[in-house]
Amino acid sequence: MIEILNTIDSFVWGPAMIALLLGTHIFLTFRTGFIQRKIPAAIRMSVRGDASGKGDISNFGALATALAATIGTGSIVGVATAILAGGPGAVFWMWVAGIFGIATKYVEVYASIKYRVRDHAGQMLGGAMYVWERAFKRADGTTPWWAKLGAVAFAAFAVVATVGTGSAVQASAMAGIITSSIPAVPKEAVAVVIVVAVSAVIFGGVKSISRVCEKLVPFMAVAYALGCVVIMALNWSVLGDAVMLILRCAFTPEAAFGGAVGSGLMTALQYGCARGLFSNESGLGTAPIVAAAARTKNPAEQALIAMTGTFWSTVVICLLTGIVLVSTMLTHPEIQTQIIENPSVYTGAALASAAFAKIPYLGTPVLVLGMVSFSYSTILGWSYYGNRCVSYLFGRRANVPYQVVYVAVAFLGAIGVGDVVWTVSDIGNALMAVPNIVAVLLLSGLVARETRHYVYDGHLDEPYDAEIPVVESK
Repeated sequence: MIEILNTIDSFVWGPAMIALLLGTHIFLTFRTGFIQRKIPAAIRMSVRGDASGKGDISNFGALATALAATIGTGSIVGVATAILAGGPGAVFWMWVAGIFGIATKYVEVYASIKYRVRDHAGQMLGGAMYVWERAFKRADGTTPWWAKLGAVAFAAFAVVATVGTGSAVQASAMAGIITSSIPAVPKEAVAVVIVVAVSAVIFGGVKSISRVCEKLVPFMAVAYALGCVVIMALNWSVLGDAVMLILRCAFTPEAAFGGAVGSGLMTALQYGCARGLFSNESGLGTAPIVAAAARTKNPAEQALIAMTGTFWSTVVICLLTGIVLVSTMLTHPEIQTQIIENPSVYTGAALASAAFAKIPYLGTPVLVLGMVSFSYSTILGWSYYGNRCVSYLFGRRANVPYQVVYVAVAFLGAIGVGDVVWTVSDIGNALMAVPNIVAVLLLSGLVARETRHYVYDGHLDEPYDAEIPVVESK
């Protein structure tokens, strides 16, 4: 089964997917006039807030919830896994995917807000499924079969991905890091705590999730980033060598760390892009689901704020993690020896633990704090994504059963799901990304024209008065 999954994973994340993903990022970068240059202004907007627009939660609440879902195990274990599989050069391609992915995040969020709807309780609903439903409607108000297929395919793949990526993977990583750091704590006890902590928040809906994320995300991200900076300062003597190794392995078929870690352009590119998407979710279609609930004057305002999530999660956090791991492996060659001796069991989580443990006093606490807080916040954020997709497919009555399954899978993940879940999550992410990217590309011209008006012609304060329709309840 593992061999079959790895074969499928290699296929879906092969050259075609990399070309689609990076090609979309680069194409939309130019189509939007290099929207990345608006990052400083977007960061200021994200903390300023805007209570005058239509929506259920604040601008920052939507961003914090999206960041909670993106700054997860992919920011630590995902980076380590990419280094093991694709070499240090994978860190560079994760960073490149993040830089160009900012434009894709902007366009997909813009489309989600432009085509969002309300349910009969007045709550905002959005995401690729509603973009497909509304953006391609015929003049008579009917939706073509191919648009309906795109909507259903995205929602269905998203439900599968949320259970794996959002629940099992995160709970497994959280339990693994706690029990390895404190062996006396059984995994079953950690699993119960996870279930209780998650249930206390997600059953309260998006407002409950966003309130927790608004407080948790800034603290966890800043604390982890500061910890990484201190570790890099301790590794100062090899920091330049680490950066050069990352750059060199990104473009040359060079084995790293004495042959312990293989490298090559295609392998580094493949795993860098895969883990980059896992980390920042640009093109995946998840962040637009929660962004649609934000109070915003117009689609461009929240799209600008949302795109800062990719900047923080990959351009900053993943880069810091990558440099910490590579520089620590250079400083401590014994890690390389351990990889050579146990290549089949040396996982991304094991590499992250070994590298951070080499830093006296600070390393392990930084890793544990980062993994626990990142994993918990991701479980919260992805539960909302799955909830909205299940609601679209089966109606509101399916929400509570889905949430029960979601926390049950978190329990199972905490007590025994291995690294095979990473492979399943990679496959699910790719499959849900395809219909989302297709919709984004089809609407790129419209988004580019309206972006010119709102962003570049100085009309960001102009309200968007289009009617938000109410959808029929199932």
